[in-house]
Amino acid sequence: MDENGSLYVTDYGKHEVRRYRRGESQGTVVAGGNGSGNRLDQLSRPQYVFVDRDHSVYVSEWENHRVMKWVEGAKQGIVVAGGQGKGNGLTQLYDPRGVVVDQLGTVYVADWGNDRIMRWPKGATQGTVIVGGNGRGEQSNQLKGPIGLSFDRHGNLYVVDNGNEWYRKGRKKKRRNEKRRKENIEKKRRIIKISKKEHRN
Repeated sequence: MDENGSLYVTDYGKHEVRRYRRGESQGTVVAGGNGSGNRLDQLSRPQYVFVDRDHSVYVSEWENHRVMKWVEGAKQGIVVAGGQGKGNGLTQLYDPRGVVVDQLGTVYVADWGNDRIMRWPKGATQGTVIVGGNGRGEQSNQLKGPIGLSFDRHGNLYVVDNGNEWYRKGRKKKRRNEKRRKENIEKKRRIIKISKKEHRN
C-alpha cells in the first residue's frame, strides 16, 4: 500500500501486478500483464511487491530469479537484482521472495532458495550477502527459507525466516460435558533484526 492508500497486488497466475485505488474494483496493471516470460515487459510468477515514494514498483519473480523495477507509467521494467538464471553466485538469485528498498535505492532481497539476504546498491551488477549464505540451518549465521523483509523507522532491517520455527503449545479449557479438546499448536516463524549499521556495511 502506498501513502495514498492504493493497494498493490501480485497476481501469480496472470503474471502481473495491479494497483487498486480507493473505490476501484478492477484495478490497473502496473507491472507485467503480457503473459509469462523473461522479456522486460513480462513477469513470471511474481511473488512480493514493494512500492517506493515515487510509486515505482519492485517485484520479485519466482521463475525468472530476479527483481524488477517498474517506474510509474512504464511499459517495461528494469532488472535491479538477479536475472542471470537460478544460482548462488553474487549476480544470481534463487526463487527470491521478500523485497524492500531504502531511500538510497538499495534493494534488499530475501533470496529464499539460497537461504540468504542480499543487498544490491542502485545500479549494481552484483549483490552482497548480508545475512546467511552459510547453508540451510538454525545457527546464528544461517537462514532457512527467508521470505519477508521490513524496515522500522530507525532503518533497522527485520527478516522473517520461514523454515526456522518454534511452537507454542497450550491446552484449551475443558468444559463440562464436552470431550477433552486437542492441543492447540501455534506456529511461529523466527524474526531476525539487523541493525542499520550492520546491513549498510
